[in-house]
Amino acid sequence: PAGSRLATAPLAAGAARRASVQRLRPRRPLIATVRCSVDAAKQVQDGAATVAADPPVRHKTGRLPRYGVFCPTYDLTADDKTKSWKKLVTIAVSGAAGMIANHLLFQLASGEVFGPDQPVALKLLGSERSLQALEGVAMELEDSLYPLLREVSIGIDAYEVFEDADWALLIGAKPRGPGMERAALLDINGQIFADQGKALNAVASPNVKVIVVGNPCNTNALICIKNAPNIPAKNFHALTRLDENRAKCQLALKAGVFYDKISNMTIWGNHSTTQVPDFLNAKIDGRLVKEVIKDTKWLEEEFTLTVQNRGGVLIQKWGRSSAASTSVSIVDAIKSLVTPTPEGDWFSSGVYTTGNPYGIAEDIVFSMPCRSKGDGDYELATDVLMDDFLWERIKKSEAELLAEKKCVGHLIGEGIAFCDIKE
Repeated sequence: PAGSRLATAPLAAGAARRASVQRLRPRRPLIATVRCSVDAAKQVQDGAATVAADPPVRHKTGRLPRYGVFCPTYDLTADDKTKSWKKLVTIAVSGAAGMIANHLLFQLASGEVFGPDQPVALKLLGSERSLQALEGVAMELEDSLYPLLREVSIGIDAYEVFEDADWALLIGAKPRGPGMERAALLDINGQIFADQGKALNAVASPNVKVIVVGNPCNTNALICIKNAPNIPAKNFHALTRLDENRAKCQLALKAGVFYDKISNMTIWGNHSTTQVPDFLNAKIDGRLVKEVIKDTKWLEEEFTLTVQNRGGVLIQKWGRSSAASTSVSIVDAIKSLVTPTPEGDWFSSGVYTTGNPYGIAEDIVFSMPCRSKGDGDYELATDVLMDDFLWERIKKSEAELLAEKKCVGHLIGEGIAFCDIKE
């Protein structure tokens, strides 16, 4: 079946030699990478690997070349090379030893996300404390035998891990502990994302697509934008797809239909309890929700509050924040950008507001309805309805994001921060 690890182009005969994760000590403090004896520069050529005739040679910087997990000994002739495989896509993932990444990485490697003919390289960013766990993640990826997974490397330096990345999935962030004010969380995580924005700006692909998952993701995405002036602001996304999926679930349950009947579901605003699940524009089997679900009170109160508070309730029930469903929503968010949006539909993503057609304050990251042609880019939907109930709540979420922006003024080049967020 498409997307399975056996549905890709056949591998030529020859056993794959393995090598354990070894520590490298280059000039920058990249701590480890998975290595083998195949020269990384020759490893992937039109989807086929070749054998290095000479031992690895250090780069001029003093760094050893990167190596992949898989080290096939075969050498395909030109006639045998697969014609359908595409150019390697490099995906950098921060927080790669965490629970969300533990689900996500195997979906990325399997072909489920970018397609059954798209080889990928995974570059995993962690911390010194998580280095051993990262080595374990690399070993599991190696043992899964994904033909599309051409390279895996791990490290703790964003400037190393983000080099030449086509996609950056920024998951790693500090969770808010007991008694911690939101303002303190904004400052701590803001520093992380300021540094990662600078690293992306310096070494990533000029058109890298960035999805910020670590919370507070909208403001963290804004911090990344401000610290990566060479990357188009439009390339940054804050993940609100999980909120969209939760809203679709609730509407489907209420209407007694399967979730694939729900379309045009928008999450407006911040990924917080001020987010606005839009039941005015959403549709059920092509009909506006309010034509199918006549219970306006349920829509305005129970539905809205359920979606807004779903994450907190899950933590109370499960004892931790969502991981599997978050990884699914990251996959959905990527797929929405690399496959054309169905005619008339749209999807939710937290994106940069400058130039938006809705009248939302500029220079923040705000979840809005988007459409894509499947090229990794998007356009904002303009055929949306608006009423006083929806607009009033949009403005409340806008005010929260403007307040968060003031809290991180020192990280986005706007002078001294001032934070009066008490929640």
